[in-house]
Amino acid sequence: MATLSDIGVAAAINILTAFAFFVMFAILRLQPVNDRVYFPKWYLKGLRASPLGGAFVSKFVNLDYRSYLKFLNWMPAALQMPEPELIGHAGLDSAVYLRIYLTGLKIFVPITLLAYSVMVPVNWTNTTLKKSNLVYSDLDELSISNVPLGSHRFWTHLVMAYAFTFWTCYVLKREYEIVATMRLHFLASEQRRPDQFTVLVRNVPPDPDETISQLVEHFFLVNHPDHYLTHQVVYNANKLSKLVNEKKKIQNWLDYYQLKFSRNPSHRPITKTGFLGLFGKKVDGIDHYTSEFARLSKEIFSERDRITNNPKSIMPSAFVSFKNRWGAAVCAQTQQTRNPTLWLTEWAPEPRDVYWDNLAIPYVSLTIRRLIVAVAFFFLTFFFMIPIAFVQSLANIEGIERAAPFLKAIVEVKFIKSFIQGFLPGIALKLFLIFLPSILMMMSKFEGFTSISALERRSATRFYIFQFINVFLGSIITGTAFQQLDKFLHQSANDIPITIGVSIPMKATFFITYIMVDGWAGVAGEILRLKPLIMYHLKNTFLVKTEKDREEAMDPGTLGFNTGEPQIQLYFLLGLVYAVVSPILLPFIIVFFGLAYIVYRHQIINVYNQEYESAAAFWPDVHGRIITALIVSQLLLMGLFSTKEAAQSTPLLITLPVLTIWFHLFCKGRYEPAFKKNPLQEAMRKDTLERVREPNLNIKGFLQSAYIHPVFKGADDCDSDGTSDELEEEPVVVPTKRQSRKNTPVPSKYSGSVRSSEAEDVLMIQP
Repeated sequence: MATLSDIGVAAAINILTAFAFFVMFAILRLQPVNDRVYFPKWYLKGLRASPLGGAFVSKFVNLDYRSYLKFLNWMPAALQMPEPELIGHAGLDSAVYLRIYLTGLKIFVPITLLAYSVMVPVNWTNTTLKKSNLVYSDLDELSISNVPLGSHRFWTHLVMAYAFTFWTCYVLKREYEIVATMRLHFLASEQRRPDQFTVLVRNVPPDPDETISQLVEHFFLVNHPDHYLTHQVVYNANKLSKLVNEKKKIQNWLDYYQLKFSRNPSHRPITKTGFLGLFGKKVDGIDHYTSEFARLSKEIFSERDRITNNPKSIMPSAFVSFKNRWGAAVCAQTQQTRNPTLWLTEWAPEPRDVYWDNLAIPYVSLTIRRLIVAVAFFFLTFFFMIPIAFVQSLANIEGIERAAPFLKAIVEVKFIKSFIQGFLPGIALKLFLIFLPSILMMMSKFEGFTSISALERRSATRFYIFQFINVFLGSIITGTAFQQLDKFLHQSANDIPITIGVSIPMKATFFITYIMVDGWAGVAGEILRLKPLIMYHLKNTFLVKTEKDREEAMDPGTLGFNTGEPQIQLYFLLGLVYAVVSPILLPFIIVFFGLAYIVYRHQIINVYNQEYESAAAFWPDVHGRIITALIVSQLLLMGLFSTKEAAQSTPLLITLPVLTIWFHLFCKGRYEPAFKKNPLQEAMRKDTLERVREPNLNIKGFLQSAYIHPVFKGADDCDSDGTSDELEEEPVVVPTKRQSRKNTPVPSKYSGSVRSSEAEDVLMIQP
């Protein structure tokens, strides 16, 4: 059983580790050779130049000793940029992500002050544990475990549970209101974007008389005659995308060897045909990559020709653009036909946010894919308990002595014992979770989501569920995964909160160590960027051949919502669960939120380059998970009270989950529409302002190529008959026998289609 001294040792280790990381970061970031690692965002914006100039030594080492005296000045600097400027610099997603940490501080600082002034004295002034024969630690004397059965002091815990719930709900409502206002203001004030005028149409029904492109144009000319502008069909270009990426790599190697030859014309560069040019037959580097470049160019030309001439390469989906935002908003938020499974419309992601590979997945297969992933996730969640339970059993004194008796003398040494009990369990659990986000992201991609933001939000949801079951419940309840599952299946649903509630106070020590390892040391490790630092210098030494390579080697990374947000939610869960049960845990959570806010603010300003902008579309998920944590804490407290013979106060706890659910439904109805729908009033207002300010705006020119697959863009890979060129050519008149074309009330101004008085209509299609 861990004691306060064990916690002190663990805290000292983690504080020293975090401080060492901060000192290393403060020194490394000042070195000119590391400038691109710690300030890549400014390089990408073109606002920072390389400091590698002057004397040879000064290219690598900062010789100004005065800069080292202010090695912690990055902390106040990270807090100086005001929020409106931060939104302009990094986007609304980044600014609102930081508000999650602020929300944690707003919730837990007052709760901690109240808990320590009321709850801790109430718990500590009892002598229940001293008079019992139970094995307990110093920490248990500060928890609810020290209150005698049937004591009237449980009324204090009941009142505090109500106070903590009301305060948490107040903060959540206030933050929801602020973020919703920020989102609406951001959408109203931001510059024109293609996704404001575009919807993604899926499950277009096949037609024997018309191509997908003709069918889409026909449908929207009939049903949206005043607002339809143009469209872009979706091609299955996944194979072409792989070829283009391979060609870029070959182009890079060719540039490298040509540059090498220009510096030394007397010696032709030699390479090997095997892996990374290290193995295989020796060949002339320039000739080899020139021939490979030509081969890939031919394959790309052939694949592009196949895509443009094969109707099977066109998916039953399209990006449809409208003349104004109002028309797009109406289309995206309404049902298009009497059959609700056809012509499905949704807001198009912004072009940077589109995950092109999944647009090639047939819509009808999505339901089956999601069922497969749901089953796979279920087994992943419960089977993952087996290695976690095994490692956790070894990461304690009894487990080590049982597995390796010859180490008993060593592990009983006071310092080593404190290290094992206060540090090892947390680090063992952290190591097992390293590969999980990649697995969950693969599952989300298999499900078929069409935007990167949707992929990250779904992965975040699963990561949160996984952590709730494996990290929270799995660490509280002893036994293997199957024993735990069997225990839950064969007991009454009313007994589950009791089973978990009884175990919660005993696991406070473990979660304190986990917060220090994952939270304190983990956040400090994030700012050090050790992996990107090592990878940058390895690439710069061995792989960087051109200036473009050097830019790609910077790897600024992103916020990583799919991994970061579920981790934050675990701390909300722990804080709310232990606020009444064992308040000793709360200061450790406050330190995490404060430290993480400063570190991630610095990273957002100087490092991260966000891939997309969703205008804080993730906030309803954040709010919902905190509400879930609040309800879980209330149910577990009810289970714990039922074992404490507090029969009079227990029924009053039933009201709390009911009130919390009502509050969630209120917020869902009041604020969530701002994140799910685009008000027609706002769309019309912005359209009107735009017409006044830019009466001659060519909106078609702005939208023409916005949603063309990236492999069809750019002069580098656009051949004379490439798809992007075809989209800009004049349409060709093609006769058709399709009788339904007579229903089109007006000709298309943009594709050149005309009406005929004969039964045989004339259509205009793009080649």
